[in-house]
Amino acid sequence: MIAAVGLFTFASAAAAAPVRIVAFGDSLTAGYGIPRSAAFPARLEAALKAKGLDVRVENAGVSGETATQGLARLDWSVPQGTDAVIVELGANDMLRGLDPATTRKALAEIVARLKARGIHVLLAGMKAAPNLGRPYQETFDRIFPDIASAEGVLLYPFFLDGVAGNRTLNLQDGLHPTPEGVDRIVAGILPKAQELVAQVEAARGK
Repeated sequence: MIAAVGLFTFASAAAAAPVRIVAFGDSLTAGYGIPRSAAFPARLEAALKAKGLDVRVENAGVSGETATQGLARLDWSVPQGTDAVIVELGANDMLRGLDPATTRKALAEIVARLKARGIHVLLAGMKAAPNLGRPYQETFDRIFPDIASAEGVLLYPFFLDGVAGNRTLNLQDGLHPTPEGVDRIVAGILPKAQELVAQVEAARGK
């Protein structure tokens, strides 16, 4: 009886705990050139809380990182107790013209390893710049929907939707969003992030 009560108490505590999300990505996640409080993880947490959701979004972004480099630090960047991960990688692979097959392999392994740990995943897609040529663009752009479909995880098709190419929403380098640009990203991805939280809560039995 005591053991049963203990298990019930533990389960109740787990269900009541905040949903712990790790935003795992590159400079677009880290918040290059802007205050950390204006970076994507902090602004997403605020937006989710404004919807009445009990969440904590941790910033695990590293500027300049490729998908392969992200894979190398996955285990220590996503600690035990993480409920969900938003995977935002691939932009630097594209900007450096890396082989899309290498990017695909690394991202697929990241998603598979997170799933194996019982962690829910939202994959944030990236699109190749047109100047890289149509064959590269088509091959690269297929990476994200293909992985999401194969692994059965949530997909937000283009992380920079509404921001890429908009001078007023990017820093002078034309690559990294301003705080206003981050807010535009958050507004776009918010429904998928809410769906991610709902998956965690459903698994908890809430």
